[in-house]
Amino acid sequence: MKALTSIPLVSWENGIWMIGVFALVVVVLVVAVLALMNSGSK
Repeated sequence: MKALTSIPLVSWENGIWMIGVFALVVVVLVVAVLALMNSGSK
């Protein structure tokens, strides 16, 4: 019971990590797409 109450309903640290990882993945994908477009147009 004590372990269950020690877990917060909203973990902001975990949410911030997930948002940071998601943003990093999006940036990497955008850079990859731009690189492919630039190399393809030459």
